[in-house]
Amino acid sequence: MPENLLELRGISKRFSGVVALDSVDLTLQRGRVLALLGENGAGKSTLMKILSGAHRPDGGTIRLDGREVHLRSPDEAQALGINIIHQEFSLVPHLDVVENIFLGRERTGRFGLRAKRIMRQEAQAMLDRLGARIRLDSPVAQLSVAEQQFVEIAKALLRQTRILIMDEPTATLTTDETARLFRLMRDLKASGVAIVFISHHFEEIFAIADDVVCLRDGRVVGEGLVASYSARDLIRLMVGREVNHTYPPKAVGPRRSDGLEIRSLQRKPHLPEVTFTVRAGEVLGIAGLVGSGRTKMVRALIGADRAHRHEVYLRGTRLKISSPADARRAGIGLVPEDRKRQGLILDASAPENILITNLRKVCNPLWRFIDRAAADRISREHLRNLAVKTSSLRQAVRTLSGGNQQKVVIAKWLNADCEILILDEPTRGIDVGAKAEIYRLIRELTARGFAIIMISSELPEVLGLSDCVMVMRRQRVERFFDRGEEVTAENIMAYATGGNHV
Repeated sequence: MPENLLELRGISKRFSGVVALDSVDLTLQRGRVLALLGENGAGKSTLMKILSGAHRPDGGTIRLDGREVHLRSPDEAQALGINIIHQEFSLVPHLDVVENIFLGRERTGRFGLRAKRIMRQEAQAMLDRLGARIRLDSPVAQLSVAEQQFVEIAKALLRQTRILIMDEPTATLTTDETARLFRLMRDLKASGVAIVFISHHFEEIFAIADDVVCLRDGRVVGEGLVASYSARDLIRLMVGREVNHTYPPKAVGPRRSDGLEIRSLQRKPHLPEVTFTVRAGEVLGIAGLVGSGRTKMVRALIGADRAHRHEVYLRGTRLKISSPADARRAGIGLVPEDRKRQGLILDASAPENILITNLRKVCNPLWRFIDRAAADRISREHLRNLAVKTSSLRQAVRTLSGGNQQKVVIAKWLNADCEILILDEPTRGIDVGAKAEIYRLIRELTARGFAIIMISSELPEVLGLSDCVMVMRRQRVERFFDRGEEVTAENIMAYATGGNHV
């Protein structure tokens, strides 16, 4: 039996004349993890869509077990044991967990009826194996992003899998959840499964991957054993230049007294009250495990979710916020963790997304129509200031890279003249080069006097960017580290997990 389970040779793909893949070679071996690296737009997603049957290549061959195969649909790929865990979830929001996991391949019993009990047992067993505590009868629309990720993983693993493609599977997972996933991946390796692992986290690549292939501009620019590369080597291959991995310096000098003060925010009568302050010119980092209440707390703050009670003060003046529109008028904007579903109109252009929060800037006051020249001028200014890369002003944002999409969401709130920005997982699904740009942007905004609330599951990000750190656990603030206090990753995890009480 040959060691090479799958071989891709000379794979090429064009979209409207633009080269997405240029003669790419890739080999997968049984029982090994291949890390596939590259900046957003390098061709990773296109290559994986070809391997999973969603796209057909314009040229090249695919061999499975030494035999040439033609993958004309995802169903054909799955029939051959090729499954993918998508970064963008392929879940049906109104169906429950079990229905999503077995969608299109339901277990049946006598007379062709669905075997609901068997499906529930299998789904529960897999979620237990993943260490995910999720109610099986919950519609996935009601689940957190991390819980939806586990449903997506369970959905793929419950198929007969020989090749598993994992596209950013840890993007929403905590350190402990990632460790459980890695244990499962090692079990799959031991059973002979070949895994393609796409991640922007180098510590994960060095922890789990055996081999690496790096793409840039649709071409393979490096490949070999992971152990033969350093993180700096891989970054240089990915971006074709040196990227400074250090975080921009934090605020110095006397702190300002103005900012946003939250008093007694209580989402529901039985939950604890949350109180905190973020000052102008500073970053308040909010850390905590998935499910600690970070995202729900800021959604209640801006009126996206109803709060039982809360008092919000900006520069000492109390605000009345019962909806996101109220928050916008008060100068508070939220960059959500799920930018594609909650932050963008994907089929609209970058200017249309940017201008929607403040159409008065481009609306002719006499005739009430959009001044196209003013709209283009303002849009170009925001796109230039944030270094958003687009082929034209009319390009749909769904075709932009993750980093550029995130900058468009930020530009939207800058156009609304917001002075308080809430960034929920600001670098989720963003490559190393775009991360550095987002970090520089955060520092530029604080230098201009913005107050920023940043939720992040990446402890180095929290430590590197935050002036103050708030740790949440079980819907409450466990600890607030003010500027000047010593804070370490160990401190944060102790409070986030309740270890400080042991």
